[in-house]
Amino acid sequence: MTEIRITTLAERPELADRLGDMDDPWPEFAAHDALAWLLYPRMTTELADYVLVATDGDAVVARGYSVPFALHLAGRDGVLPVQGWDRVLMWAFSDLRRGVRPDTVSAIEITVAGDRQGEGISGRMLAAMRENARARGFAEVVAPVRPSGKPAEPDTPIHAYAYRTREDGLPYDPWLRVHVRAGGVIESVAPLSMTITGSLAQWREWTGLPFDAAGPVHVPGALVPVRCDLEQGYAVYVEPNVWVRHRLVDGAASVRP
Repeated sequence: MTEIRITTLAERPELADRLGDMDDPWPEFAAHDALAWLLYPRMTTELADYVLVATDGDAVVARGYSVPFALHLAGRDGVLPVQGWDRVLMWAFSDLRRGVRPDTVSAIEITVAGDRQGEGISGRMLAAMRENARARGFAEVVAPVRPSGKPAEPDTPIHAYAYRTREDGLPYDPWLRVHVRAGGVIESVAPLSMTITGSLAQWREWTGLPFDAAGPVHVPGALVPVRCDLEQGYAVYVEPNVWVRHRLVDGAASVRP
């Protein structure tokens, strides 16, 4: 086995078209998020310095997306938004368009190839994301974390799950535990972090489930139930995430875009 190499996409632009080559663990419905469709291509072209790629030889084994934005701008005041992932993406590209100077980096995604799970690559990607932000002069990284164990407990309230700990005091959830071990602190819950809507026909296609009863539907890979409205003919998934803040102690106060 060759050594895993982690670089930015700006350093290796030839990998841009290969970020989706991995056999990744995301559920099918997650590929139909409207903001992802709109903004992921822009991250690879306009914010390539904040996109990380891990390779093992010629194979892409992990990817990591992050965005710089102004969290301490008037009106935002350093408060992590309840709309989580959706809102921070909108802020990042709004700031980029208006020339607003960023002061924070937000993680957007870290994904490891399905056949490389359990090798510690996710932790290495998180460390690389922190270091990339620090090298660019940022003092903190925030992350709207998608708890990896939550799909097994879709009916557990996110507030209860997010703060559950083991006997050693570390988070119960494996992915939250990686963040805390890396120096992150669980700060709050983002109950409205991602919203995916679709017709009942679309949800049936995405999940293979009948969607023939009104109310909550348990969908594999979903953190909470999908809400089915038979009368109106659509279903909505509103995903909660958990905000984790990573303070980069030796990060500089001034940053460059």
